[in-house]
Amino acid sequence: MLLHGIIPPVTTPFYPDGRVYLKKLEHNVDRYSKTPAAGIVVLGSTGEAIMLSDEERREVLAVAREACAPHKVLIAGTGAESAFETLRSTEYAAELGYDVALVRTPHFYRPQMQPANLLTFYRTVADRSPIPVLIYSVPVFTNYDMPEELIVELASHPNIIGIKESSGDVEKVRRLAVTTKHVKRSVTVTETFAPVTPRMLKAAAPERASATGELIPVGALAGTNDDSGDSPRRMGEGGPPTATRSAEPSSSAISVLGGLKTRQKEVGFQILAGTAQRLKPCLDAGAVGGVLAFSTAAPTACYEIYAAWKEGDAELAHLKQERIVKAATRVASQIGIPGTKYALDLNGYYGGPPRLPLLPLTADLKHEVEQLMADIRN
Repeated sequence: MLLHGIIPPVTTPFYPDGRVYLKKLEHNVDRYSKTPAAGIVVLGSTGEAIMLSDEERREVLAVAREACAPHKVLIAGTGAESAFETLRSTEYAAELGYDVALVRTPHFYRPQMQPANLLTFYRTVADRSPIPVLIYSVPVFTNYDMPEELIVELASHPNIIGIKESSGDVEKVRRLAVTTKHVKRSVTVTETFAPVTPRMLKAAAPERASATGELIPVGALAGTNDDSGDSPRRMGEGGPPTATRSAEPSSSAISVLGGLKTRQKEVGFQILAGTAQRLKPCLDAGAVGGVLAFSTAAPTACYEIYAAWKEGDAELAHLKQERIVKAATRVASQIGIPGTKYALDLNGYYGGPPRLPLLPLTADLKHEVEQLMADIRN
């Protein structure tokens, strides 16, 4: 699965009384579907997933999946403290049609979270997950900074396709890009090198998918360096089998897959930045995109950094980066979810209140956010 580009981790809207506001979630996801974002993350840290009940998380996943355009990569935050619960959530997300599982590092029993524990945890989840796994390292919340050696070892697993590295450590990103360079996988992309998802294939050929009930081999879309045919498959998704994977780094050959013109592209272990204020430095260091809290309020502003970098215009990318540094640092990183949600309100999305114990912004903080976001509109 290709994960290049900007992927906003959407917020979970609430009514003033704390109930989940599903209609506003639909509204927000529909709007993100019209932006240049490559996809969305549902139930990440920005989505206050840890504040939700199991039933609420399932509702949020279902509603967001229905509202999301099929050409966007759909990532579900399914990480929990146990491998059992993580797999249960991942299997549910796969049944709904999610493309990737974002699995944060377990951290509650911090003294016991040694490399052997994390290695076994991620391998167990990846071995059994019906969809590709994206590691989520977020030390600011977990107080656990995943060791580079552990990430490198996990990078070779055929069902672990990358990491969202939210430490903000650019040099760590650079080292990971070098030490995982040996990982080479071929993934299915569109004729214009955009991601191909099982949902996209199903939408392109709904009648055939419905009639045949064939499974889509996720390995061909996710990327695998294993031709054994044992890669996990999505459960319950229909569609024709994928075309044979090319052995070349990238192929100009066009294949028709589920009524969609596709080709093969070689990718490595995909590193996604987790902080908007360091997006360009992380891209320069080897990241291929970002899952950025600030991009929920300013998806286009963040995309402009990526687009300029992708085109090789370093000067423009730097200018676009400097434009958001102060706002991204203060609103998303320091004020956090309440600030991010208020920034959404300013930019035409529904932010609304956070869930207790997080508090809505004071009048002074609202004024500060308004000033910071004054020239960042989407």
